[in-house]
Amino acid sequence: MSSPVATQPPPTPPTEAARPKKPLLSTLLTRPEVGSFAAAIAIFIFFSALAEPFRSLPALSTVLYASSSIGIVAVGVALLMIGGEFDLSAGVSVVTGALTASMISYQLSLNLWVGVFVSLIVMLAVGFFNGYLVVKTGIPSFLITLGSFFMLGGINLGVTKLVTGTVATQNVADMDGFASARAVFASEFAVGGVTIRVTVLWWIFFVALATWILLRTRLGNWIFAVGGNAASARAVGVPVDKVKIGLFMGVAFMCWFYGMHILFAFNTVQSGQGVGNEFLYIIAAVVGGCLLTGGYGSAIGAAVGAFIFGMTTQGIVFAGWDPNWFKFFLGAMLLLAVMLNLYVKNYALNRRS
Repeated sequence: MSSPVATQPPPTPPTEAARPKKPLLSTLLTRPEVGSFAAAIAIFIFFSALAEPFRSLPALSTVLYASSSIGIVAVGVALLMIGGEFDLSAGVSVVTGALTASMISYQLSLNLWVGVFVSLIVMLAVGFFNGYLVVKTGIPSFLITLGSFFMLGGINLGVTKLVTGTVATQNVADMDGFASARAVFASEFAVGGVTIRVTVLWWIFFVALATWILLRTRLGNWIFAVGGNAASARAVGVPVDKVKIGLFMGVAFMCWFYGMHILFAFNTVQSGQGVGNEFLYIIAAVVGGCLLTGGYGSAIGAAVGAFIFGMTTQGIVFAGWDPNWFKFFLGAMLLLAVMLNLYVKNYALNRRS
């Protein structure tokens, strides 16, 4: 006759409340953007002490606009860098988008919104072209997009001169659709007597959207995985090629959006613009904590990096420093920001160990 055997209940997993929680300070120090925040505070205090106009609200409005002009494209560039790739054609791509919208609408006498959407399709095709060549040929994105940089620069100058006879597009301020398009891409409004450009709101929106994608979606996990180790990511089923092509198209979309701002803010576009701006977008992402090797970074960090750039460029002007030394001061301030960022990161790593 068998007797019942008393069994012990299986151990229950520790509840959320029973798990040890990391101190808030340690959690914050592990974030990619923490170093850039420290650098931004240091630069703000520096220029506030040095230049009295820098402390005014109109100056803050100017700084925010300068930051958004870099930060919008830097959001896409930051996601691409987290995915382990570069895009050196971003600077001239902005102008390509603006030139396409302007010339399509003006030469064919169409509503400006037609040119805007045709330009979007063209720019997404440029992003697809870059991404497709990178994933199918295995050539580093540095070389692929360097080629795109020269090709787009030549197209911008050559086609503009061929179509308009000059190196600039015609004024589109009196064309159909201009008022509504300007309201979307280049309007401004007053808050407390201070003028705010709409690009600042769009910049905040894109940063919030990119942060949500990175931290709350499967796509965000794929982006980090692809940038950290593409081979391992592919082995566990991540569609590496599609993610990379999508990231290049994301950069192209941001270039198109900022290109529309240039067109509807100034009514005309110079075909030689944009050269060199690709480095500003990459610098903003790097200052904000994105690693050049991929797999690490944040959209918020890239936004702070762009804000550092905006404060530095405008702070030099408000401080009244010799404009002939502008680039030297700019480079020195950005170098100090990167060094302070690195110091804070090392402090956080030592604290964790």
